[in-house]
Amino acid sequence: MSYQITIEPLGQTVEAEEGQTILDACLRAGVWLPHACCHGLCATCKVQIVDGEIEHGAASPFALMDFERDERKALACCATLQSDVTIEADVDEDPDARHHPVRDFRGTVSAIVDLSPTIKGIHVDVGGEGVEFQAGQYVQVQVPGLDQPRAFSLANRPGEKGRIELNVRRVPNGKGTGWMHDELKVGDEIRFSGPLGRFFVRSSDPQPLIFMAGGSGLSSPRSMILDLLDNGETRDITLVYGARNRGELYYHDEFVALAEKHPNFHYVPALNEPTEACAWTGFKGFVHDAAIAKFGNDFRGHRAYLCGPPVMIEACIRSLMQGRLFERDIFTEKFLTSADGASALARSPLFRAL
Repeated sequence: MSYQITIEPLGQTVEAEEGQTILDACLRAGVWLPHACCHGLCATCKVQIVDGEIEHGAASPFALMDFERDERKALACCATLQSDVTIEADVDEDPDARHHPVRDFRGTVSAIVDLSPTIKGIHVDVGGEGVEFQAGQYVQVQVPGLDQPRAFSLANRPGEKGRIELNVRRVPNGKGTGWMHDELKVGDEIRFSGPLGRFFVRSSDPQPLIFMAGGSGLSSPRSMILDLLDNGETRDITLVYGARNRGELYYHDEFVALAEKHPNFHYVPALNEPTEACAWTGFKGFVHDAAIAKFGNDFRGHRAYLCGPPVMIEACIRSLMQGRLFERDIFTEKFLTSADGASALARSPLFRAL
């Protein structure tokens, strides 16, 4: 059995199978709706149900409060249909966005690389035309034994047909990352869907770029930077990347080499807990501290792209705003887990529009 979803203000109609979420049906039909975590935690995909009946599913009571349910709001990533429905969504089209319908894939693990003591690079051969995606997007990986898939950003160049790379940090007690670190082997089949997400470079904007990343949050900026440089980008690009110690600072040599090759690319690594064994002579401190030192606490005239754990994102946003860079020029992608629960917000509370 299937139902019809009419999306306002687009006036477009798509079909949804029984049990299929509103978000999944729209994305697979090539209709973009705002979304982020896809697990009912962040409220980015909140829509208004104008007409028809839905089931709310596993929407967090913090992301969708009781009074909002009474007002017939829903989270598109969790809500399923019980009739034909009409929804009203905040669809903000961006001329730099590329629309790739979400598809299901089966790939074969071709390599597993220890990038750091806590992060593995998972290389997957997909075959055929591979996965078409925009740098900065992610996929949802099916983990055996788990109902909910796990999200991982794509770390490779979009132009690398037939393969993808995922950078997977081990999350303490994490069943998904535990499986990928301890059980997944070269030659195994891996199932995933995508591409997903709205984290991408605004290529038509001439302002210089600042990328700020921590931990495995480097994956999206790496894909974006490689894509930009491959396509002859002439704007100044600065990557500020932070880790605890030298062993966790992965792809360091690659970025050093890129900075030597491309005069417009600047690489600022930072360690916040270096040991004597690190023999570190670079910046010591957090990502936001390194950015302040690099730009003299004046970020005007830039566009910033932030990717990493929520605590890093919040610190970076505060620093950027204190340096006179504001909401319209800051784009974020937080790495959320199910443990984040009530504290998971798609956008910083420092921003006016949540």
